Amino acid sequence: MSTWQILASFPTAIPTVLLIILLVYWGLSVVGVFELGENIEGDADHADLETLASWLVALGLGGVPFSIVATLLVFFTWLPTALLHQYVLAWLPAGGLQWAGGAAILLASAAFSVWISARLVKPLRPLFVKHHAPENRSLVGRTCRIVTLSVDEKFGRAEVETSGASLNVRVWASSPNALGKDALAVIVAYDESAQKYEVQAASAANLEQ
Repeated sequence: MSTWQILASFPTAIPTVLLIILLVYWGLSVVGVFELGENIEGDADHADLETLASWLVALGLGGVPFSIVATLLVFFTWLPTALLHQYVLAWLPAGGLQWAGGAAILLASAAFSVWISARLVKPLRPLFVKHHAPENRSLVGRTCRIVTLSVDEKFGRAEVETSGASLNVRVWASSPNALGKDALAVIVAYDESAQKYEVQAASAANLEQ
């Protein structure tokens, strides 16, 4: 039996079709038609999705985008199915026995794919942990430290201490001003269009608030 006959006949045809669909999806993702999906448990607004998410978590497949989980499951179902189809199933007589053997191979391969995919997903989870940065406007009123030599209407950077992190942000101030490297300033406004903060030199009164 040729390779193409194996790929186009039961049981290998089923994961082959799914794999082709996923390859098309990833190709379109590369050119920007689709975006990489979020973790399915983060998108589970519908009851069906919540059920699916709970099953994936129970199987050790949660914590990464569903597109990655689906690709791993399909690939590791397709690969052993194709190999067993060629080296085992092809030797069985045609008819009911071959169909039964094909179904058994497909189920065994699917079970294997769940087992190996869960182990491959585990080290990937830290890459998809969402770190929620504070909203831009929430920094207004905070004290920051200037890190550039000067600050004017067009240029300036400062560091703002937040819970557990130090943010380096774009800032500006009206000239002339006394703001220079390591000077303390207060963020007084956020310019949404320019995506930078207006700062003023921190006075003693500002620092006491």
